[in-house]
Amino acid sequence: MTADTGAQGQPGASTPSIPLNPSDGGKSAVARRRDLGMRATLIFPNREIVERYYVPLIYTACRTCYSELAPDDIFERAVDGRIPPEKQRELIGRVIESGHGSTIEHVVFTFAITGVSRTLSHQLVRHRAGVAFDQQSQRYVSYKKGASTMLPGTIADADPALLERYEDQVEGALELYTELVEAGIPGEDARFVFPNATRTNLVMTANLRALIHMSGLRLCTMAQWEIRRLFQLVRHEVFVTSPFLGSFLAPKCVPLGYCDEAGNRDGHCPIRPHKDKVLGAWAEKARVGRPPGPSPTS
Repeated sequence: MTADTGAQGQPGASTPSIPLNPSDGGKSAVARRRDLGMRATLIFPNREIVERYYVPLIYTACRTCYSELAPDDIFERAVDGRIPPEKQRELIGRVIESGHGSTIEHVVFTFAITGVSRTLSHQLVRHRAGVAFDQQSQRYVSYKKGASTMLPGTIADADPALLERYEDQVEGALELYTELVEAGIPGEDARFVFPNATRTNLVMTANLRALIHMSGLRLCTMAQWEIRRLFQLVRHEVFVTSPFLGSFLAPKCVPLGYCDEAGNRDGHCPIRPHKDKVLGAWAEKARVGRPPGPSPTS
């Protein structure tokens, strides 16, 4: 159940692994570093748990609101098949689409995320409600010269002189870090020189409601490219485990039916029409369909 773009952790005898750049594959160092090299692996639950327990659990939460039966009775009937799975999915779909999100807070998904940059992790941990994170510590992990960093495509394609300056800056920071540590500076202080391009690892657990919310924001084409790619991998992992539940992870414009991003008023992203156009069309239709008012002289 792994969505893998090619990076592997560096084995270490006494310290946690530090993400490496993607494997060579005959590419230049620059080409290797511009590969995203991130992984998002769903480590819990597996498909059997989702189908046998998660869907019945969500169904139980939904049905309890409208049933005289005890919740455990509903759950038992759902698990043993007395309530057909397609009937369970039908109710769950209706409830999710209606916005009753509490029913899907009862199930969680845990991901092992590796090889992402600190730029991404700073964005990711801003999500709080219904989400838990544990991140590789730059205080306790000893970084060696050559530790992986992310190379944005725009910089890789920039003027060679600018690219060279960027590379010198990143490599120089890592070299200085090594020198500081070797001089006896604590790693917790030496890490101050690290660039945001430095890669990191995380464990992320999110309930389904939070995951749908996060995906709605981060799968949007207006989101930053790296975190958008991460959530493409996250969606893939959930979809492989449960196509039904994975189908709810989509850009927010899909369930809304329109785009509400100010940066898309020009309509360059065509997935859904911008809300300005939707509201304009609604106002025009209302104007045309309005009965004529009384004459000013009447």
